[in-house]
Amino acid sequence: MAETPRNPYTEAGVDTAAGDLAVELMKSAVRRTHGPEVLGGVGGFAGLFDASALLTMDKPLLATSTDGVGTKVAIAQAIDVHDTIGQDLVGMVVDDIVVVGAKPLFMTDYIACGKVVPERIADIVRGIARGCELTGTALVGGETAEHPGLLGVNDYDVAGAATGVVEAGAVLGAERVGDGDVVLALASSGPHSNGYSLIRHIVSRAGVAYGADAPDFARTWGEELLEPTRLYTLPLLHLIEQVPGAVHSLSHVTGGGIAANLARVLPQGTWVDVDRSTWSPLPVFRVLADLGGLRLEDTEGTWNLGIGFLAVVAADRAGEATAVLRAQGIDTWQVGVVRVGDAPDDGLGHFEQGAKGVDGGAVRLVGAYSSSN
Repeated sequence: MAETPRNPYTEAGVDTAAGDLAVELMKSAVRRTHGPEVLGGVGGFAGLFDASALLTMDKPLLATSTDGVGTKVAIAQAIDVHDTIGQDLVGMVVDDIVVVGAKPLFMTDYIACGKVVPERIADIVRGIARGCELTGTALVGGETAEHPGLLGVNDYDVAGAATGVVEAGAVLGAERVGDGDVVLALASSGPHSNGYSLIRHIVSRAGVAYGADAPDFARTWGEELLEPTRLYTLPLLHLIEQVPGAVHSLSHVTGGGIAANLARVLPQGTWVDVDRSTWSPLPVFRVLADLGGLRLEDTEGTWNLGIGFLAVVAADRAGEATAVLRAQGIDTWQVGVVRVGDAPDDGLGHFEQGAKGVDGGAVRLVGAYSSSN
């Protein structure tokens, strides 16, 4: 009997057969994101997307974004639940594209792991594919890389990139914002994918296990903290289409919190007071702050505190915009009004300005949070 050939790569810790099996397990989920624009199917060296539709546009601009999920993956690894992390990735990547008013076209993903466990990789990609379906994005390609010796056998990280398109004349941004514009808040589903280093620090110091029951949430700590990121792309694109001209700028509330991210999409020489009394932060934020011995105000530069997106809209269309978003299941409310001029020096709080290298408007949070849930 012939001796089975040695595979030195397998002996070094890389299992190419496991990678092939992972691709087979994820194929059907990925294909569900494909429309007629996607050519070549799954497994090619490059994804192909038919861009002929762009020829009908006057001046198409491509919008692109790339990001990861961050340390939230550590919680998924701790409780061995991996089918929601992918939706978080889509939220971090695709929802950044809609900020400029762009419609997403396609996305690719990258998973680095210490050991390829086919079922685990397939769960991650199924989550990505589900998020792509919910945002109208084609998942056209990806890569899984096994890094033994660099990552532990149960460790992995995920990242992705997406591309969208918008007419040059329809780009949203600070230049459209004017005095008296209304700032609307769109509710989040939880922490989304931001501030998890602080969350994990609080939970660790408190000696809480992610698999332990959390009476405040009627499920385990890990399940609560893995609540998937709410996806805003299709509801916002629907709003832009249904109420033309109403939306002037959009802000995705990610790292840096509410004030810093809103400041990025306001013009210089404007300011906004975001009224805390207009909402009550979700219970998960209150419980975590109490557990960490923090005031909610201490966490405003880290967590979204219940606001996942902000829309700056024309004052006379704010009611209509709110109704459109609520009809799509997103709780929406007014938190502030844009004012032109120097920000007041009244001692009521510090203004955030110049976040992420953008010298935009000035924003602060004022008042006290509502106590009702």
